[in-house]
Amino acid sequence: MTIAVPKRISSALLGSLAAGVVPRIGLEYIAVGRQQEIRALLQDLDNIAAGGAAFRLIVGRYGSGKSFLLQLIRNHAMDRGFVVADADLSPERRLTGSQRQGVATYRELMRNLATKIRPDGGALPAILERWIANIQMQVAKSTGLDATSDAFTAAVERQMMTVIGKMEELVHGFDFASVLRSYWRGYRQGNEQLRDAALRWLRGEFSTKTEARQALGVRVVIDDDSWYDYIKLVARLAVGLGYKGLIIILDEMVNLYKISHAQSRQANYEKYLTMFNDTMQGKASYLGIITAGTSQFVEDTRRGLYSYEALRSRLTESRLLPSGLLDTRGPILRLALLSYEELFVLLCRLRDIHAGHYGYAPRLVDSQLILFLQEAVNRLGAEELLTPREVTRDFITLLNLLEQNPELQFEQLLKGMELHKEETDEDDLAEFVL
Repeated sequence: MTIAVPKRISSALLGSLAAGVVPRIGLEYIAVGRQQEIRALLQDLDNIAAGGAAFRLIVGRYGSGKSFLLQLIRNHAMDRGFVVADADLSPERRLTGSQRQGVATYRELMRNLATKIRPDGGALPAILERWIANIQMQVAKSTGLDATSDAFTAAVERQMMTVIGKMEELVHGFDFASVLRSYWRGYRQGNEQLRDAALRWLRGEFSTKTEARQALGVRVVIDDDSWYDYIKLVARLAVGLGYKGLIIILDEMVNLYKISHAQSRQANYEKYLTMFNDTMQGKASYLGIITAGTSQFVEDTRRGLYSYEALRSRLTESRLLPSGLLDTRGPILRLALLSYEELFVLLCRLRDIHAGHYGYAPRLVDSQLILFLQEAVNRLGAEELLTPREVTRDFITLLNLLEQNPELQFEQLLKGMELHKEETDEDDLAEFVL
């Protein structure tokens, strides 16, 4: 029996998985395993909604499902009423850098700012407009004033200033509040230029203080030193606008490991430590930070996080933790590879989704799926090295070929396929090891 999945979602699922990338939608249809990790992350969301903060580092080899888990929790967070922002680090996007790489990360996060009703990103203008509209409705309902009257406008502004004023006491809060006031003035006066300038500033698009002063009357811009402080302000703003909090997701943290200049790499780790301390020590509120990287990025004592003593002492797991057990209360979540049984369930779901999308009765029976897994183990190496990415990518290719060539037999096609082996952490990073 095929799984009833909307065409838009099944198309995204099959296309993404065939290309070896994580889809943004429909993950719930193919999620298998990871119950402990998901339960721990959902508990974090509850803590954040209660005014706390959380920090997580998801660790696993390439293709083990780190990015999948990040996207899955991203969708859960939006469904639960959080604002979510995600970014992949790269040579151009870091936590700090001499060429504004930290601001580049902040800008990417703001570009990808998303909510349940704006899941594809770019939600900042919609969030602010929804806020103003909700306040206007509340004022109209409670006062009965004419929406065109000066008294109505004054009442709306007083209520808005209540939210904005609470942020002035935080680091950089005064300037942040000033920009929000400018946005409100632009909205009230129909001044699109002022509104756009406020949005540009909030997105980190001003590069000079002179430009910001001329456009908005503020004497600061978001830079590499301050961008994380503004993330905390966005979290407070989100709560003031009725959301549960802000979840920041940073993937591809291994790009920090790849920084060749030791001083620059250490500066990024220091910024990472600041984010860790803020969330773990209660200095941040309504904020969750979830990052992901490889074991080598974490444990390499020459270039990884463990090369920075303050991080090593905080992230090293207890020596009392028995081998094979997972402590989901600590900051690190280590992903074990999916079991053979979980991979089999995944293949069953992909088989049914593929058949439903292309409108045919599934040709492959369960015994053939088992044969596919056995062949993958035989060709790619030991079962414990079999990652979800390589299995799903090759399986989608197999399904495509069978659907497009009905005359082909499964066993015949499987023997002729060149199964792909995922590069290991060490292979991909060897060139960076001194």
